[in-house]
Amino acid sequence: MSLQVEKLEHNMAKLTIEVAAEDVEKALQAAYLKERKKISIPGFRKGKVPRQMVEKMYGPEVFYDEAVNSMIPGHYEKAYDECGLDIVSNPTIDVVQMEKGQPFIFTAEVAVKPEVTLGEYKGLKVDKISVEVTEEDVDAELQRERERNGRTVEVTDRAVQDQDMITLDFKGFVDGEAFEGGESTDYALTVGSGSFIPGFEEQLIGAEIGKELEVNVTFPEQYHAAELAGKPAVFQCTVKTIKERELPELDDEFASDVSECETLEAYRAEVEKKLLDRKTAEAREKVEDQAVDQAAENAEMDIPQAMIDFQVRQMLDDMSYRLRMQGMTKEMYFQMTGLTEERMKQDMEKQAVRSIKTRLTLEAVARAENIEVSEERLEEEIQKMADNYKVEAAKFKENMGEKQIEELRENIVVQDAITLIADAAVEE
Repeated sequence: MSLQVEKLEHNMAKLTIEVAAEDVEKALQAAYLKERKKISIPGFRKGKVPRQMVEKMYGPEVFYDEAVNSMIPGHYEKAYDECGLDIVSNPTIDVVQMEKGQPFIFTAEVAVKPEVTLGEYKGLKVDKISVEVTEEDVDAELQRERERNGRTVEVTDRAVQDQDMITLDFKGFVDGEAFEGGESTDYALTVGSGSFIPGFEEQLIGAEIGKELEVNVTFPEQYHAAELAGKPAVFQCTVKTIKERELPELDDEFASDVSECETLEAYRAEVEKKLLDRKTAEAREKVEDQAVDQAAENAEMDIPQAMIDFQVRQMLDDMSYRLRMQGMTKEMYFQMTGLTEERMKQDMEKQAVRSIKTRLTLEAVARAENIEVSEERLEEEIQKMADNYKVEAAKFKENMGEKQIEELRENIVVQDAITLIADAAVEE
């Protein structure tokens, strides 16, 4: 295999990869062996037709697609390793030459990590953030703890109230006709959660078990299903069950049940300290975010679109995975939220640009400040991770692999760059 690297504008590059003719022949023969069981020609048993006969009947191109698909991944991977570029996107492949007896030539256009010109990243001005804990903060935290320790009980003697957990049947109609995706049975819903389009859940308040009611709503103008966008709809709903949370009394017994404290007074003091620690950490995080955002804004770089597209694709894949873990599809998510895939991609692209610019800036700061990670520091971080999973550090490190260890090292360097920028910031 031979490789040529051409630098393009906007941090793009083209790899021209040439595969020797003898390797092309091997790939064609492998393609023939894979496909021959499917080939039938009169006078030959199925799967026994000689390759020369197949190529004479159908042309030498008959095995090209299979051969090309088998050659590209391995040879692109070799080119990736040999080119010396920091590639940050999937390749765009273009076949230049595929001909029997000739070298196979294809190109791979890729994005390359852009160079960064740093601006000011020390002495940046950030907001001073209060870490005061009020009585109201403590009361709210105690209420949340009560809710966490509450129990769910079924209600049969009243109508639906806000925050009730209900099951209901519903069927939606637009212009008197039922529409696809507008019907469900035994649907679980927490009233007030905002799971449905605006106005739907509010109209369920006051509904009685077993009695049908009509809910009138209008689909958002930007609704993902164009045929429903902006249209009024009527849902026939029947609430089947109602459940509510029953909360424990806020007293000494509650305090001893949820903590090591014997009295409610002692528990309040403990909660106040935890809130102070949390607010202090949150304030530090906000300072870091403000300082890093400014440092990234002050930096200059030319981010290739392919790099952004690659990041958006990863974000979409992550979202799809999370939805599957919740038993949902993207289509269900769009229907529930009223979003469209196009709108979501636009939002994700903005997030991707910010994320890329921030990461590149922090990596550049780390280089400028000669930030490195000692083996001792690396081992400490691995130990922390192993402790979280309750496994031995040596075993955890062995399972990580070299790539994950290197990623951990890079993440530590980036975090140290964040710390450096935030420590040098000036609160106003």
